[in-house]
Amino acid sequence: MPRVLITTDYLRPGDEVDEYFRAAGLDTRHAPLVGRRDPEELVSALAGIDAALVANEPLTAHVLARVPRLRVVVRTGVGYDSVDIEAANRLGISVSNLPGINANAVAEYTLGLLLASARRLVESATGVFAGRWPREDGHELRGATLGLVGYGAAARAVVPLARAFGMEVVCTTGVPEGLRDDPAVRFVPFAELLAVSDYVSIHTALTDRTRALFGASAFAGMKATAVLINTARGAVVDEEALADAVRRGTIAGAALDVVPQEPLPAESPLRGVEGITVYSHLAGQTAQARRAAGLAGAAELVAALEGRARFAVSVTVK
Repeated sequence: MPRVLITTDYLRPGDEVDEYFRAAGLDTRHAPLVGRRDPEELVSALAGIDAALVANEPLTAHVLARVPRLRVVVRTGVGYDSVDIEAANRLGISVSNLPGINANAVAEYTLGLLLASARRLVESATGVFAGRWPREDGHELRGATLGLVGYGAAARAVVPLARAFGMEVVCTTGVPEGLRDDPAVRFVPFAELLAVSDYVSIHTALTDRTRALFGASAFAGMKATAVLINTARGAVVDEEALADAVRRGTIAGAALDVVPQEPLPAESPLRGVEGITVYSHLAGQTAQARRAAGLAGAAELVAALEGRARFAVSVTVK
């Protein structure tokens, strides 16, 4: 009987995903990822495992090379930069993600961060908690320009929400022109997006090209009143450069749902910088999105074991 390891923290023994696997004739083991996990612990958890349904486990070349029985990995999310795809290809391990599975959740959360930043909601609530009564002005979203970096499912879902608030939307993307079919969006080069946007929201994948895309030069090209929003991948932003840009007033602030190292380490340069708010990677975490991701991930894993993966980003099974 094939064995499946489940590390996504919101999936539990006996839930509908577990029942799905068991109905498909699979034996399940649960090892929820909470915080960080030592590579040796991950290797141990994967011992004797044929397929894994994972969260953001760091499936490095070193880890993958030591679990010879593993044939399938499915991410219960969109990003798969935590998996060494080159190593998976060499070892014949099928890796899948779930494109667009949490797009609505991420889009709504993005608007939440925009509103929280514009109206200084966190600052107001923490001020009251500390015994003060903050009364600083906020800003309305109506009439502001939102710049989307990337045009995947989540970014596209942001567009009608932003337009409903009366925002202008510009976007920079590598998506071919023939697929840019939204008349509500003006597609512009990256430098122009930085220059005209009041809010810049990151929705791009982490690649060699986008790693540290938002560094000192990008911040220098933004408005001094601009706010950066990131619900994509932490490493797209250079943390040191961001902290410096906000301290110096190069940009007004940032709302980050993701950071390069999670949970946020005590020594992070983002700590203690007024204007930067870090959240705990919750953009895609709604009850609806979690259920959809769990069931879609289970279906993809079973299909991949049978050699018919729908969303493989690496090779098929060996």
